[in-house]
Amino acid sequence: MDYIKRIKQLKNEKKMTNDELAEKTGIAVGTLSKILAGISESPKLSNFVAICEALNCSLDYIMYGIEENSNNYTLTEEEIALIERYRRLDARGRDTAAALIAKEAEFAPTEAEPAAPARFVRPEPLAARLTAAYADNKNGFARRTLPLYDLPVSAGVGVMLDGESTEEITVSDNSRTREADFALRISGNSMEPRYRDGDILLVQETDAVEFGELGIFILDGNGFFKVFGGDRLYSLNPDYGDILLKDFEDVRVAGRVIGKLKKR
Repeated sequence: MDYIKRIKQLKNEKKMTNDELAEKTGIAVGTLSKILAGISESPKLSNFVAICEALNCSLDYIMYGIEENSNNYTLTEEEIALIERYRRLDARGRDTAAALIAKEAEFAPTEAEPAAPARFVRPEPLAARLTAAYADNKNGFARRTLPLYDLPVSAGVGVMLDGESTEEITVSDNSRTREADFALRISGNSMEPRYRDGDILLVQETDAVEFGELGIFILDGNGFFKVFGGDRLYSLNPDYGDILLKDFEDVRVAGRVIGKLKKR
């Protein structure tokens, strides 16, 4: 279970004890000890989310070892493979590789452009982005409308969805809202503290989501806002148990949650 090794490594780097990690995550010390010992039969995804927040890392890194790209360079697949091999070298091997690269660089033609240069990406100045957004609409910032469903998808016990929206809402037209196909107001507290009762979600229509993604699910006609866990749905609030998909005859995905609207 590589995710256990990564959790322990980050915990050790931060000089954090099990008791301290339990306090930061809200996970019982006994439960946390079982997770780290690999004897927990079915650890909740909400626990992993809390651990990631406490250790300041991504869920992708803990679960799959995929590190976040914190720099502003774009690399080719070949360059990435070379870096990964370089990281596996010991000190002597790295010194040899560095010396060889320095020697070969002496013979590299200075006038030739590299085949796939690393590119430093400078973000467009905020003033320029605001000006461009304003120019999209003569009367102000660019806007778009989204249908808002009148019956809330539950963040708790589940309610029926009738597929009808009673109103349209106007939102800013930006890269995030352009991916949304509709908006949905949730109810309940099972996705707290990240999502609260009355929040309006931005949802992208899809019939499938990846493990660990937030989605809107229809189970025997009832709507749920949960985290997809393969054979079950998870809540972020540890007070709520898992929903096993095998207990339902009709299981469908209505959309992927890509964000929520800020409350004014």
